[in-house]
Amino acid sequence: MKLLIVEDDPRLGPIMRDVLATDWDVALAGSGEDALAAVETTTFAVMIIDRGLPRTSGLDVIREMRRRRIATPVLILTALGQVHDKVEGLDAGANDYLVKPFDFQELAARLRALTRDDTGVEVGRDIGSWVFYESDLVIESMYGERVSLTETEAALLAVLANEPTRTFSRTQLLARVFAQGESTTTVDTYVHYLRRKTQREIISTVRGRGYRLGDPA
Repeated sequence: MKLLIVEDDPRLGPIMRDVLATDWDVALAGSGEDALAAVETTTFAVMIIDRGLPRTSGLDVIREMRRRRIATPVLILTALGQVHDKVEGLDAGANDYLVKPFDFQELAARLRALTRDDTGVEVGRDIGSWVFYESDLVIESMYGERVSLTETEAALLAVLANEPTRTFSRTQLLARVFAQGESTTTVDTYVHYLRRKTQREIISTVRGRGYRLGDPA
C-alpha cells in the first residue's frame, strides 16, 4: 500500500522512508506544498505529516485535504505533545497523533491500525474515559486518540479489565502475563509503561497487595 511521508527534516525523512519501505510503497514530500501536489495525482492508503512544516504547516495541509474531500487517514508527527496540541491536531482532521521522539515499532503499529479493514471490528471495552480494543492492541482516549500497545501491555491490561474489581498480586500477574524467568519488578515496569501511554489512573495500586483496574476520568 502507498504511504506518503511529509517531513522537512533532511535526516529524519529519508530514515523514515527507508525503515518503512520494507512494508510500504513510500513517497516522501519535503513540504506542505509538495504534499498537496502529491495527493492530487496519487491515492495513498495513509499519510504521516510533520506538524511543523515551513510555510504551509502540517495542520493547514490536513485542513486543505479535508476541504478537498480527501479522506485518507493521517497520522501527525510532532514534537508538541500537550493535550491541547493533540486536540488541535485531531480537530484539524488528523486520525492519530505521535510525539517525537518515537519508536518505529509503535509508528508501524499505528499505521497498521489506521489502514486495518474495519469489517467486524472488535467492540471496545470502557475503562473510565478510555476504550480498550484488546485484539487490535489499541486503547482510545475520549478525544479519539488511538494509542498503540505492545502485546504484553495489552495482555496485562486485559487481565485487569476482565476482573475489574479484583486486586491481583504481582506474583499472580507475573504468572498470567509474563514468561518464566521474569521477576515481579517486570510487572511494575509494564504498569509504568501503560500509565505513561495513557494516564496514571488507568491502573490502581493497592498498597501491600498489588494492582487492580483503575477508573480514569
